[in-house]
Amino acid sequence: MILPDDDRRRRLGAFLRAQRERLAPEATGLPPTRRRRTPGLRREELASLAGMSPTWYTRIEQGRDVSMSPAAAGRLANALNLGSVARRHLFELAGLAETARPGGGTDALPAELAASVTVIEAPAYVLDASWTARAWNGAAAALFGDWLGGADHNLLRYVFLNPSARRFVVGWEERARRLLAEFRADTAGRVDEATLTALIQELRTGCPSFGRWWDEQQVMGREGGERAFNLADGSTLRLHQLTLSPASDPGFKLVVLLNGTATL
Repeated sequence: MILPDDDRRRRLGAFLRAQRERLAPEATGLPPTRRRRTPGLRREELASLAGMSPTWYTRIEQGRDVSMSPAAAGRLANALNLGSVARRHLFELAGLAETARPGGGTDALPAELAASVTVIEAPAYVLDASWTARAWNGAAAALFGDWLGGADHNLLRYVFLNPSARRFVVGWEERARRLLAEFRADTAGRVDEATLTALIQELRTGCPSFGRWWDEQQVMGREGGERAFNLADGSTLRLHQLTLSPASDPGFKLVVLLNGTATL
């Protein structure tokens, strides 16, 4: 449901105030003090932790008409020590696309997500917010040896910079262009992050096709469907891709490749 701007701003202010008041100063590294008329952090303390002026933050909390950038919303979420669900709620109330936490794809991989890969018989792997594989099973390692068996497990680097990907992926150009459009859509709110900026520049330098297709500004949702691969024995393996994102950690993606058949 799309809320009217006034209602959305009031809800955002109320949410921020509630989160601020329940956060103990010592949990943020501030020294404890006995003289506090209200619980939690003061407005000026939260503003300082988030790198913004107290006046500007107060206007946000009061539901005033203030424009907030994704970077500012991210700093508030980090200052408030928000979990993934609360962080996503803050961005939704602010009418913004959620950004990743600092460090891009370096968030700790949830143990249950890593464990789920190992019990899947079909090739399966987990991608982080920068589309770097963080966990995979033996079936995936056997299929994607040149990617998962190397030192760099970023999917974009493999597809665009590793010559073996052009031989391995059936219809490489079509798949690469679609992958790029999916990546652009998935990282739309984070393209100014230093890690992503560096990755995009590296891919531009190493693969002229990447630069041309990136400038086309195509966006697509990451969908399932058939994926085909040329195997070393001359056969073609056809799989159906299923991509899932855990509700508690939407920055990660679990990718499973099902129902493979090999043809000559």
